[in-house]
Amino acid sequence: MQRDLLKSRLSKLPQLPALDQSGAEVDDDEAEELRDSFSTSLAPPPPRVPGKPAKDYSPISAAGYFSSALEVDVPLSSPAGDRTATFRVYYTPPQPTEEDQGGRGIVFVCVHGAGYSGLSYAAFGRALAEKGEGKVGVLAYDARGHGKTRLSEEQQDSTLDMSLESMSADLVGLLKSMFPKREEAPSFLLVGHSMGGAVVADACARVQSEVGNVTGITVIDVVEGSALEALSGMTGLVAAQPKGFPSVENAIEWHVRTKTLNNLESARISVPPLLRDNSALSAPPDLPFVWRANLAATEPFWKGWFTGLSSKFLSCRTAKLLLLAGAESLDKELMIGQMQGKYQLEVFPDSGHCVQEDAPDKTADTLLAFWERNDRTDVLRGVKKVGEM
Repeated sequence: MQRDLLKSRLSKLPQLPALDQSGAEVDDDEAEELRDSFSTSLAPPPPRVPGKPAKDYSPISAAGYFSSALEVDVPLSSPAGDRTATFRVYYTPPQPTEEDQGGRGIVFVCVHGAGYSGLSYAAFGRALAEKGEGKVGVLAYDARGHGKTRLSEEQQDSTLDMSLESMSADLVGLLKSMFPKREEAPSFLLVGHSMGGAVVADACARVQSEVGNVTGITVIDVVEGSALEALSGMTGLVAAQPKGFPSVENAIEWHVRTKTLNNLESARISVPPLLRDNSALSAPPDLPFVWRANLAATEPFWKGWFTGLSSKFLSCRTAKLLLLAGAESLDKELMIGQMQGKYQLEVFPDSGHCVQEDAPDKTADTLLAFWERNDRTDVLRGVKKVGEM
């Protein structure tokens, strides 16, 4: 019954237009996901090796990776007054079993990194839903300034606020808009990649107090110490990246050949949303597709994203998982926390920075095991609260 109520509530949210087989929305563009500003592979693709079969770099439709694509209006507060943002959300709801008497289930809430979009979790999300046999839901969204999320015209015309505080408030506001009644809300497991890791660590306490139970938090491939050390070189890296591409296929090929992404299937679904069609504007004729997100404009906020990340992560009052690619190293605070057993650490030595894209099945297995290890639903189901005796 509660699941029917959730379905009824979500059915009132506007659905996206259907996706065609090439991955483009019938209404205009279904493109979301920009490569992260903190990737270091910026050289042009190397030439093809003669004799090798050509790979398929064509886009893949987003249909089939999530149950639905939604547009959710979220009220925002700002010094200039109240505003509204329309967030692009990809959602596969849980399908609680009869054993789940509450009927609310668990939803993995995924926040992408700088320059990416919600579809950076597409392959991972599908694997998670399939491996979880319907018991878990997956929700990913485009952060402000990314993908298909839209702010008011007044906000778009001004300098975009990409502060950690604003992005954390966006996450809390989005969940409150989708799950307004705490007693009907599912439990949440927060997942954040790179910049998104800073967002979930910062927002965890508010989600717990204002929305619903947080079973756990997972931060993917970001450590405060190394992130802050790397910021000095980020301006040059962002400036050196391609300004655009002659085709979507070329952009997908660039991401794979430069090893920005190491999973071709994931790249074919996640790269197209990172671009917008620039052919109708006064752009150079050889660059009809340009980036959606303006990464250079976010530079004033970079330091604020990562300062204090380790302490925030360790202070989250829930189960904690840090998932790193092989090249990342722990800072002093995380080393001490690891020795004290304050969080679970997993390392994927063969993965690149975008772990959930490079190894979606392995990531799904790891997060499912983490959830099952820390889920207290069965323990608490028979415990009566004071007043229910």
